Amino acid sequence: MIHHLALATDWTDAQHTGEYRISTLGRTLDQEGFIHCSRDLDQLRTVHATYYSHLTQPLLVLDIDPTGLDIRHENGYPHLYGPLPTTAVTRTRPYPP
Repeated sequence: MIHHLALATDWTDAQHTGEYRISTLGRTLDQEGFIHCSRDLDQLRTVHATYYSHLTQPLLVLDIDPTGLDIRHENGYPHLYGPLPTTAVTRTRPYPP
């Protein structure tokens, strides 16, 4: 299981298209080349503190089943090369800061 921190609005948009294409805050998959993920909740907290702590918008944790996805571990973090199919997200939950 890997995780991704997402704006709730971005996840809602993805459900209409069937795939999620946001790399990280303000950057798309097309701009970045991959989607940033975290291997555990400690990494997720670090990502939140570094990039998202100033936001007041609702955030979600996307729990992702990596089976069949092009996941590469780089710089200690899992990166998804390609869009995230919404069907690979096994659970979503609010992220409390």
